[in-house]
Amino acid sequence: MVMVPLYKTITPRFLSMTTTRRIGFSRYRTAHQHWQPLIAACLGTFLLLVYTSVVTAALPVIGTALGASYTALQWIVDSFTVALAGLLLACGAVSDALGRKRCYLVGLAVFTVATAACGLAVSVGMLIAARAVQGVAGAAMFATILPLVGLSYTGGDRARAFAVWGTVAGVASAVGIFAGGVIAQLLGWRWIFLCSLPICVVALVLGWVSLRTDQRRDTALDYPGMLSFSVAATALTYAVITGGDSGWGAPSALAGFLIAALAIAVFVRVERVGAAPILSPELFANRQLSGVLLVAFGYYFGTFGALPVLSLWLQSAGGLGPLAASCVLGTQMVVFILASSTLSARWQAVAPSRALGGSTVLIAVGCVCAATVFVVPSWAALLPALIITGFGAGIVSPIFPAVAMSSVPERLGGTAGAAANTARQLGLAWGVALCATMFGGHATTGVTDIAAPFLACAVVALISGIVGGLLLRHHRVARAATDAVAPHRDSRTSACNTAAVHPD
Repeated sequence: MVMVPLYKTITPRFLSMTTTRRIGFSRYRTAHQHWQPLIAACLGTFLLLVYTSVVTAALPVIGTALGASYTALQWIVDSFTVALAGLLLACGAVSDALGRKRCYLVGLAVFTVATAACGLAVSVGMLIAARAVQGVAGAAMFATILPLVGLSYTGGDRARAFAVWGTVAGVASAVGIFAGGVIAQLLGWRWIFLCSLPICVVALVLGWVSLRTDQRRDTALDYPGMLSFSVAATALTYAVITGGDSGWGAPSALAGFLIAALAIAVFVRVERVGAAPILSPELFANRQLSGVLLVAFGYYFGTFGALPVLSLWLQSAGGLGPLAASCVLGTQMVVFILASSTLSARWQAVAPSRALGGSTVLIAVGCVCAATVFVVPSWAALLPALIITGFGAGIVSPIFPAVAMSSVPERLGGTAGAAANTARQLGLAWGVALCATMFGGHATTGVTDIAAPFLACAVVALISGIVGGLLLRHHRVARAATDAVAPHRDSRTSACNTAAVHPD
């Protein structure tokens, strides 16, 4: 009998096990590296959109600490959202010329500094100014995130990446509402801003390492278009806030509306005749994209526009503290997360006219449910409204970015994505301004003060859902015919279209 040394039997097995483990680790590392750009983009998006809503539940605490008036509290919210929405298209054009990764990282660095300034603010004016800088930096980030994700993935991975990004974008706004009240009560309102600074640093490093560097392009910048659109967004928000504070016939309010109207007229004219418009005239005639823009505006207006005044009402007439108010508002967040994480894949297989338009109409129904507060004058009566609006928004948010980008030729995909995000942020900014105007800062026990803003949100969401759904359906029929005669279309866009666009 031949004796085989023990080391000769053990060593091959050990080497085989080691090789298997190395292959498994290599595959894990490859998969991890593959999704790193998406992780970096989602982290930056989360930071950015958390701050659209994080001050919502903390407004009474901030107002008391800094001696802010009701109008100043509105600007603490809207200075950020108006700057973000007003400069989003402009930053998209600038990023094309300077490079998207470069603009994103610079924007994130400025955002980090502005966030620190918010936490260290010693007056309400300083806080509003720092929030405005946050919004400007956020526009540079938001305008470049989707194109950077698109650069990193193709085919089915691109569609999945857009769906994940859309879910994170919606969850961030919802989480901000809950986290703001909790942090304000447990640690103080300044920590709403200061606690995110380490996360900002991590996001910077991860973005620098993982995001792809794109080439600069020699493109002319549409300065008149950038300026006129930003002026229009700011002037209209100012007019709504001032009209509610001083009266709609006040000279300042009328001047705001007049400036906004003139700026819009200039913008439309400049975009039609300009050599390098930030919003191509080709997009004005795209019915599907118009439907997406309407839905994006309406669903954000309807879901989140009334939340700041609801927070004030809960902490005045409702008798709740910031923590308890955050728990009530957090109901919407929980439903949103559940809907977006468990149902988004199924809804991607549904026609956009039904998924986007129908869900926005559902948000309108949820806002109408707030009228039950007339029967039961308590915060509990508002829970159905929060649950239904959270569910509807959880369906829309993961779907609409891919629908927007797939509704236009690939060369205009970045512009379409930026336009959709602009519409969404304008919906939030003008929703907050209009609802705050209707609420009027009353600390009464009357239910009309809180029911009226919700009903206004219902009207906007209903019109946006119906009209947007009709536009999406009508244009989809035309596009189906186009697709039938164009089987040679670029395969890089077909996966995104398959995930987002389906026949009725």
